Amino acid sequence: MKNIFDTIKNNPLFQDIACSNFDRIFSCLSAKVSFYKKDDIILLAGDTVNFAGLILSGSAKIIKEDINGHITILTELAVPDIFGEDFACADILQSPVTVQAADDTEILLINSKKLVTSCTTACPFHAKLMKNMLKLIAYKNLILNQKIEILSKRTTREKLLCFFDMQRGTAKKFTISFNREELAHYLCVDRSAMSNELCKMRDEGLIKFKKNAFELM
Repeated sequence: MKNIFDTIKNNPLFQDIACSNFDRIFSCLSAKVSFYKKDDIILLAGDTVNFAGLILSGSAKIIKEDINGHITILTELAVPDIFGEDFACADILQSPVTVQAADDTEILLINSKKLVTSCTTACPFHAKLMKNMLKLIAYKNLILNQKIEILSKRTTREKLLCFFDMQRGTAKKFTISFNREELAHYLCVDRSAMSNELCKMRDEGLIKFKKNAFELM
C-alpha cells in the first residue's frame, strides 16, 4: 500500500492527505489496482463511466474518433495523472472518449460516485479529497485552454511552434512523448504534411530534431 501511496501523493487530488489515512481512503473509495497491456482499451467511448483512473505506472492516451475513423489524441497520461474525475463531477454516464494504454500500464481505479459524494462516516480526509478535486479540474481546464490555443493556429507550422513553445518551458532542448503519428493526431494535421513542415523548419534553421528530441534555434 505504501508503494502506491508514494506514487499517488504526487497527484494534486491527494495533496495534504497523510499516508496514515491511505487504508481508509482505499476502502472509502472502493479503490482497486488493475493492469493493462500496451494498446489495451481501458475505457471505450460509449461505455458507462463508473470509475476514475490514476496512472501508477506506464502511460495512456485519451483519444477521440470521428464517424470516418479519424483519430485525434486529446492528451497523454503519465504517472501520476488521473482521468474520468471530470465525468463524475459533470454526472456524465457514458464516456465521450476512449482511454487506451500506451504502454503496459498499472492503474488505480476509484469508484467515481464515491469520489464526488461524502461518505457515511463523514471522514475529514474525504472532504479534503473533494476540495482537491475542484482544484485539479480547474488546472485541467487551463491545460485544455492550451490545447485550444494550439488548434486555433491556422497553419501546421504555427501549430508546431506553439506546441513546442509550451513543451520546452524555458529550455531550448526538450523531448516530447509523442511519435510522429501521435503528434499529427494531437495537432489534428496530416502526418505527411507535418513531417514535410518539420523538415522545412529544420532546413531553414528554426529547429533541430532527432526522433523525439527537439531544439529550438
